[in-house]
Amino acid sequence: MTSSKIPPLEERIVGMECFYTADVLGVDGKLRALPEDFIVIEKPILPDKDDKGLYSIVEITSKNRETNLLIKDLSKKLHISRKKINFAGTKDKRALKTQYMSIKAPPEDIIKLDINDVKIKFLYKSNKPIKIGYLIGNKFDIKVRNINLEKNELMKRLEEIHSIIKDIRGFPNFFGIQRFGIIRPVTHLVGKSIVEGNFKEAVKHYIAYPTEHEKEPERKARAFFHETEDFKEAIKLYPDHLHFEKAILNKLIESNGDYIDALKTLPFNLLTMFVYAYQSYIFNRILSERIRKGLPIDKAVEGDIIMPFSKNMFRENELIPVNRRNIEKVNREIAKGKAYITGLLVGYDSVFAEGEMGEIEHRIIEEEKIDTRNFIIPEIPSLSSSGSRRSLLAPLDNLEWKINKDEINEGKLRVDFKFELIKGSYATSLLREFMKSNDITNY
Repeated sequence: MTSSKIPPLEERIVGMECFYTADVLGVDGKLRALPEDFIVIEKPILPDKDDKGLYSIVEITSKNRETNLLIKDLSKKLHISRKKINFAGTKDKRALKTQYMSIKAPPEDIIKLDINDVKIKFLYKSNKPIKIGYLIGNKFDIKVRNINLEKNELMKRLEEIHSIIKDIRGFPNFFGIQRFGIIRPVTHLVGKSIVEGNFKEAVKHYIAYPTEHEKEPERKARAFFHETEDFKEAIKLYPDHLHFEKAILNKLIESNGDYIDALKTLPFNLLTMFVYAYQSYIFNRILSERIRKGLPIDKAVEGDIIMPFSKNMFRENELIPVNRRNIEKVNREIAKGKAYITGLLVGYDSVFAEGEMGEIEHRIIEEEKIDTRNFIIPEIPSLSSSGSRRSLLAPLDNLEWKINKDEINEGKLRVDFKFELIKGSYATSLLREFMKSNDITNY
């Protein structure tokens, strides 16, 4: 069976409206058949060692655990506030991942913890915590199973797609479906409602509106609340594993329907993710439109804004507009991997491109019917966002693959991918170019 050149509906809903490698059929297959098929290891930037420090720096390897719920378990077992646990980056749930955290607790308490499918290694003490973004990048070791192609055809497609990616020295830097929710891709809708000041609708997007990918109890609970808005009866229907939904409902009961206070019960990093997700959705739309219009993502045109890149990090505060006078020099730097073209991450202090890229950015903002000043959120000031810009292309290091027999699907093949990405780039955005799967739950 060949895979479609048109992304599945759920990807288009979150702004990933095309494939860069659309002229080559994908290999399809199954991602995350087992959590161990998706291995990710952080490359952290760790704080200095200090034997008298208050923070324990730890390496945590977990399987099939969402980062926020893992932190909830850690804080509960250590009898400390979750605010005393810091991490560099969130990770996919269905994976085997190694990440680094700082915990404001004695190491002797930490090493005694016994949590299913979680291994904790104490490294040292520090006087500074790890903070969000303290990452160089991530290493990936990923198996794509259940590929129904002959080996020669599989190799041909892999090589053709790799040739395109190699030619542009990366892949489209889409925010992956995980940013929005694989089973329920709604976080950007929650964010849009927050930006619009409609907090009731934000809550409903998060805890109501069932999808076909959920199980019957979840669908029933969400549908009931959507139709009735009855907090007290709805909470009886929500399964216990929907921790955050139940926390919101409890607050709605306690506050007699204060939707702003209800949202504030969520962990801060999850709450901020809603506005980020809306910005990500708009960025995805902008990138999709640039690809569709045939504008290059590996070569600047007049009006673009570029961002310097060195030591595996973007220099986000050094944006450079491209004009007739500097375009040749800019493109030489881009060819050397020292600069990348950017797209808009909209906020109240947005910097728009000019020329054709500027037209794309302004038009999509107009279609969204928002004003950049809407990203000042007085009701929850910590969610306000000034905006920034993001590379259209994700740098890719050390990509290799190997074709093997799939030992859990008789007669099928699997591809084992290994590669490294800088922080903020999505492995699934690379793999979707190779797979072009019609099943969104694959990602």
